[in-house]
Amino acid sequence: MSGEAISEEELFSMFEAARWAPSSYNGQPWRMLYARRDTPHWPLFFDLLVEFNQTWAKNAGALVVFISKTTFDHNGEPAATHSFDTGAAWENFALQGALRGLVVHGMQGFDYDKARPALNIPDVFQVEAMAVIGKPGRKEDLPERLRERETPVTGVK
Repeated sequence: MSGEAISEEELFSMFEAARWAPSSYNGQPWRMLYARRDTPHWPLFFDLLVEFNQTWAKNAGALVVFISKTTFDHNGEPAATHSFDTGAAWENFALQGALRGLVVHGMQGFDYDKARPALNIPDVFQVEAMAVIGKPGRKEDLPERLRERETPVTGVK
């Protein structure tokens, strides 16, 4: 990624795409917590990443933590598909970013346990995943071990 900032307009178009994802009872159990580069919240989100992900995500324009509410709003009962529904929202989010020419990468390489208190996530929500969003950079600027990974996968192994 290039290190360029992601505008609120770009990011909010991705949130809007996520909003249209299907969900059980149209409950939309997903929530997205985010920090844009060069804002006061950036270090908090960045420090949640494992060291490997910090290596290449340092030039991201935004970091987003996806969480999902484990109960329905309308009756307080357990929402068995909250993670599944949040996955649908994530896909819409990622596709919208790709359509805008952004790099959008989901990951689990962050500290889930630290995220809950650091981001004040209530117990009724499950921490699902984190995503990094950025404007494309030059492959040559990546560390060599990451540069090798920047090729499309072909065929099925």
